[in-house]
Amino acid sequence: MRLDAHQHYWLIERGDYDWITPEVPELYRNFLPSDLKPHLDSHQLDGSITVQAAPTLEETDYLLSLADRDATIVGVVGWIDLFDPEHRRHYERFRKHPKFIGFRIMIQDMPDANVILEPAFIQALNEYVKEDVPIDLLVRSHQLEPLLKLIEQVPGIRGVVDHLGKPPIRSGQMKPWESLMKQIARFPRIYCKLSGMVTEAEHCRWSQEDFNEYVHKVVAMFGPDRVIFGSDWPVCLLSAEYDQVVDVLAEALPKHWGEREHARLFGLNAKAFYKLEKDGVHHEIP
Repeated sequence: MRLDAHQHYWLIERGDYDWITPEVPELYRNFLPSDLKPHLDSHQLDGSITVQAAPTLEETDYLLSLADRDATIVGVVGWIDLFDPEHRRHYERFRKHPKFIGFRIMIQDMPDANVILEPAFIQALNEYVKEDVPIDLLVRSHQLEPLLKLIEQVPGIRGVVDHLGKPPIRSGQMKPWESLMKQIARFPRIYCKLSGMVTEAEHCRWSQEDFNEYVHKVVAMFGPDRVIFGSDWPVCLLSAEYDQVVDVLAEALPKHWGEREHARLFGLNAKAFYKLEKDGVHHEIP
């Protein structure tokens, strides 16, 4: 199974996407499965995991309705608000859908990331940790310290850090991103998505060298069995085309990697992390 494990769909007229405005013409239009299908076919990808792009329950419902109609969507990562006293009721409704595979915590949008360390949040998160629910973690690099503290308090979390933790690629800085990601990688149930890099670089003016060291660092920290490919399409269009995203990552990967490592990055690790079933096989993280 070859997968794009991180991409988005949206209908602008639905009104969920406050961050997509006419001032961002690359993104201010509808993006649907028919738009992605040529890219999946071009790179021999069997399907994709669609990730929420708006902090609304209605958008998760919309994505699940898309998944009902399109076989290329193998899973939907939705959204719930762990500060909402009704979060469990919403989750129970979503989980009835066979393609609902987990949810994403949008720490990136929190004015103060330290709120994730509040007892009510940790208590809510622990409910899902006990059930081994896959959880995407969206953070900016300056929020990695609160995320590390959260993981230390809920060390059993099945989590994946989106977009390499959004390192400061534009400036080329490594500290403190590198040291914090290295500490996060010590937890064996935490994965990392090799995604979203081109939008952290200078848009449309990047070079291959901007990304190589960041990829090398993450691969060394997490190893070939805990890294996952995602295009972050169509957000990537702010800085690069789909083909360029794939090419940038392929060029930055360790030269000694063989077929096994590439197969894990481009599908098998996502299949294991999200517990996707195929031929009756249920994958668990050690």
